[in-house]
Amino acid sequence: MSGVNGLLGSRVILVGSVLSAAITLGGCATGEGATGRPSAGSKSPTDTTTTDASPTTNRTTTSPGSCDGTIGAKAVDEVVVPRGATCTLIGTRVDGNVSVGRSGVLLARRVRVDGDVEAEGARVVRVVGSVVGGNVQLEQGGSATVLDVEIQGDLLFEEKGGPLRAKRNLVRGNLQADGNSGALSITGNRIQGDLECEENARVLTSGKNAVSGSREGQCGRG
Repeated sequence: MSGVNGLLGSRVILVGSVLSAAITLGGCATGEGATGRPSAGSKSPTDTTTTDASPTTNRTTTSPGSCDGTIGAKAVDEVVVPRGATCTLIGTRVDGNVSVGRSGVLLARRVRVDGDVEAEGARVVRVVGSVVGGNVQLEQGGSATVLDVEIQGDLLFEEKGGPLRAKRNLVRGNLQADGNSGALSITGNRIQGDLECEENARVLTSGKNAVSGSREGQCGRG
């Protein structure tokens, strides 16, 4: 009888071990431990939380209002070219002003500016085939070219040291060139106000301008 009892006891222990292993494997398969709770690092079937919650940032070549690179065919509130920076505008719509800092460079083509284009001490300013709703005021600094531009206000070159060129523009205000030391060329413009040139070191060319107002100073002819 002792042998039978020992055999039965071994079978009971064996069955208990099998059941315990089955319970343990079932909990692992469902992401649960021995307590029936989700194990660490596992997700429940209804858990939709993503691990990457960082926001997506849309980066461009410019920060708001500042340009040190290229802005293409898009609308912006204003453009500020920082000191020493180079800004290229191609087909850009500017609701406000374009301002260029000292030693800055502005290259603008096919742009529309509702406000002014202003530069003081800029190294280079070139505006071509564009429309400016206000004035173009270029003071001190280096060279400047204004070509095939419709300007609702005035065009001013003042105390600039590089070559200056104004050609085939429609200026609804005045065109003034005062105190410049670089070569000055003003040709083929339609000026609905006055054409005034005073105290310029060199007036290379001034001709074929249609002036509705008066002609004064060094640009008094042509």
